[in-house]
Amino acid sequence: MKYNILIVDDEKDIRLLIKGLLEDENFEVATAKNSDEALKSITNKIPDLILLDIWLENSKLDGMGLLDFIISTYKNIPCIMISGHGNIDIAVNAIRNGASDFIEKPFEAERLLITIERVLELSKLKQEHKDLWIRAGGDLQIIGESVEIKKIKNVINKIAPTGSRVFITGESGTGKETLARIIHRKSNRNLAPFVVLNSSILSNSNLEEELFGEEDNAGRIKRIGIIEQANGGTLFLDEVTKLSLEAQGYLTKVFQENNFKRKNGNHRIALDIRVISSSSIDVKNKIEEKLFSEDFYYRLNVIPLVLPSLSSRKEDIPELINYFLKIALRNSSKNKISLDKQSMVSMQAYHWPGNIRQLKNTVERLLILIDDLSVKEIKYDMLPNDLLDKEESKVNNIYSDYIFTLSLKEARKVFEYDYILKNLDRFDNNVSKTAKFIGMERSAFHRKLSQLKSEKLMDSE
Repeated sequence: MKYNILIVDDEKDIRLLIKGLLEDENFEVATAKNSDEALKSITNKIPDLILLDIWLENSKLDGMGLLDFIISTYKNIPCIMISGHGNIDIAVNAIRNGASDFIEKPFEAERLLITIERVLELSKLKQEHKDLWIRAGGDLQIIGESVEIKKIKNVINKIAPTGSRVFITGESGTGKETLARIIHRKSNRNLAPFVVLNSSILSNSNLEEELFGEEDNAGRIKRIGIIEQANGGTLFLDEVTKLSLEAQGYLTKVFQENNFKRKNGNHRIALDIRVISSSSIDVKNKIEEKLFSEDFYYRLNVIPLVLPSLSSRKEDIPELINYFLKIALRNSSKNKISLDKQSMVSMQAYHWPGNIRQLKNTVERLLILIDDLSVKEIKYDMLPNDLLDKEESKVNNIYSDYIFTLSLKEARKVFEYDYILKNLDRFDNNVSKTAKFIGMERSAFHRKLSQLKSEKLMDSE
């Protein structure tokens, strides 16, 4: 592929020098001496990369102003800022405003080429991330209307645009990575990469290369590290407590200084990333055991988010099931399908130790196991055995015969008592949730339960 590069610089000699250098490397090159010429050139042909001088004399827009316009209008064009008056503050400011990198005049030809190579590679990675997102449907959602989930939705809407670091805790399978991706999608970094650092598989033997990348002896890139892949976007530290102390030390320094250097590299690279971390275990225990850095933890834990277990928000299960059915049916030859009431109640009553992940897998398994394409409804007896209490089923069959031996008044009493106890179990003995589900005021529910318990005890005497 032949890349197209636009050079924007008010110095003719610089434009011609860079143009010749890039053409020798088989790049297609256009030039502009001010913002008007640059915008005209972009309109005629959108470049793959722009080299943009910060100080543009006799130009309606200076380099930073032109950068702002390009980022807001075209978004995906990577820009490398160049200046003879550069310092780290200007570099950081340029990166924060959307520039991909910064290089100071005078510069060595080799360094310029290396920087261009890196930025083009990262631009390619960003596009690949975007394509994957689109192919995946791009429809990640927080499903549910429980009190706990409503609170999380509200917090996310507030924090997503801020860029603050977020620390997500919750049991395994509660959807921590999904939540992190949603925060990324709702942020102003949504077109930039979302990069997952899987803490458990990070190798200590080549830790520096994995994190920061590597250059060869000639200064050319051998490998782009995880940190650099995430530059401009979001870095997700999955199960962060599994990071080695050495890795924690590296990352603490990088997050403090906001720059890094590749292994064997000669210059530091400005860093602009948002960090989201997750853990399914108690981090403070790890700190007490001296297995996790307290300093690192407090750098990460700016905004804590706690995801509830699925068993603590069972009222969300029907909506989640319907959502997963909809997703699963996209890749299925089956027509629209739903669960009957008994199946839905059983699914809702189950304790789901694997949380949302287990529920999703179960829904997918149900569809796979149904061979008959004409089936429109999933019945109770179609549910996997691990979701059914066989002993309870036997009791229920006996119970259904027994109840017909009672008077209507007694049968109603037995049913009401068992109905309330079953739903209390369904909602983990949460009185408010149970009362809401069966359509009673909390106080009336308490009175009814006490009455039925009293009558039950009297009958047993």
